[in-house]
This record gives sequence, C-alpha cells and structure tokens, in this order.
Amino acid sequence: MLPSVLQPSATDHVPVLADEVRQLLAIEPGETVVDATFGAGGHAALLAADLRGEGRLIAIDRDPSARAYFDRFRKQTGVQGRFLRGDFSIVLEQLADNGARADAILFDLGVSSMQIDRPERGFSYAADAPLDMRMDPSADYSARELVNEGSERELTRIFRQYGEERYAKQIARAIARRRREQPFERTGELVETIKNAIPAPARFGDGHPAKRVFQALRIAVNDELTALEDALPAAVELLNPGGRLAVISFHSLEDRIVKRFLRDQEHGCTCP
Repeated sequence: MLPSVLQPSATDHVPVLADEVRQLLAIEPGETVVDATFGAGGHAALLAADLRGEGRLIAIDRDPSARAYFDRFRKQTGVQGRFLRGDFSIVLEQLADNGARADAILFDLGVSSMQIDRPERGFSYAADAPLDMRMDPSADYSARELVNEGSERELTRIFRQYGEERYAKQIARAIARRRREQPFERTGELVETIKNAIPAPARFGDGHPAKRVFQALRIAVNDELTALEDALPAAVELLNPGGRLAVISFHSLEDRIVKRFLRDQEHGCTCP
C-alpha cells in the first residue's frame, strides 16, 4: 500500500528543506518543472502546488516503484506531466537533445525514503534484510556481488573514498576473511562483521558503526557520483534563460561536486 504523497505523516516522506526549495525555485504558474529525483513525490507535491493547475511537471526516477507514486500523485493533484524512468543524467541529456526546456529543476540526492523504509531493498543497516542496495532493482550488480566478489583492495578504496571510513582497511580485511568461510547474503551479517572489525570505542560514537560502509557500498553500486557529475551540465543545458536549479546534498562528496560545478559555471571551467 502506498503511503500518502500529499499529506505525509511525521515519518512518511516529509520533504526536507521544503520552504527553502520553494523559495529558491520560485515556481510560477505555467512553467515547466523537473523533479529529477521524484521518489514518493514529497517535493513534487510542493512544486505542483506552486504551479496552481498550470504548467507541467516532469518526474524522473530510476526506481520503477516510483511510477506508482507518480500515477497517484498526478491523480490527486491534476498536474500535467509525465514520468520518465532512468538515470537522471541520461534522461536529462535526452530531454535536452530532443529540444525540451525547463524553468526549474530539483535534485534531492541520495537514497529516498521509499527505498530506505522498505527493508527488503537492503539499504538500511537498521534491519536484517537481503544485501541489495540497487536503486534500480533490474540492474545486474548489487551490494551482495560487490561485497562477495570485490577484492580486499577495491573494498578498502570504496570504503575510504565513498564512505570516508577511518577503518576501511580493517573492515575490508574482515569481510574478505569472513566470506572465505561463507558468502554474505544479508545486511545483518555485514553489520556484525563491521562491528567486530573496528575498535570497541568506535562502535559507540558518531552514529551507527556501519553507516559509512553502507553509504559507500550504495554509492558504488549505483554509481551515484558519476551520475551527479554528468547530470549537472545536462540540467543546465535543459534550463531556459533565467531558469533555476536547486540541489539538496547530504554528504561532503556530493557537496564538493555541486560546489565545484557551480564555481565552474560562475567563473568558467578550467578543465583540461
């Protein structure tokens, strides 16, 4: 059963930075708006309200389950628009190449609430579930394959680069040792291995001990940073003159990419 899109509860799909998004995007009736990370439609409901029955909204998400949310969202709001499934970098580029234009584009980066709240998707370290983490369930490569088949060196790099994990090497070594006896199948198995690999004091400070490793695996499995790097210039290409772009980022890796892109746009890219 789908949770409410238009009237979310305190724990179901509440859009973050709602006031800031509306202020920055300043949607006017009659405009074309792109929600590049539709999810369950929390932000889209705000944008649709500002369209006031005029204009159109294009929803993008690589997760096929988002389509059902969009169908319900469109029925409840009456907004004109369409749902496009796929990696937002590819979809935005295709839209621009086909001559489409938008007045405002929103990215809400990272895993969506509709994914993290469903344990069977394997994104959460808080529930024991199949080790998956694919934003697109039809993708070939999951966290299970990465954890069981990635070399110890590769896992160390991923944990360090994408999770900024202090104990990346120790965790990768513990994973390699454990999978020689039995492959990883579930998130709970990975969480216990991580806990046992790090010093005891580190298990009780700065959040859950598995959060950085889970973040790193999710980013690697879904190639999130490359998609973001490709999507930002595609979004700018899609915008009409005077168009607005808003990006909500949740960790320093995304933040650096966005800030670097904005600096390049402001001063001119010095890329080779």
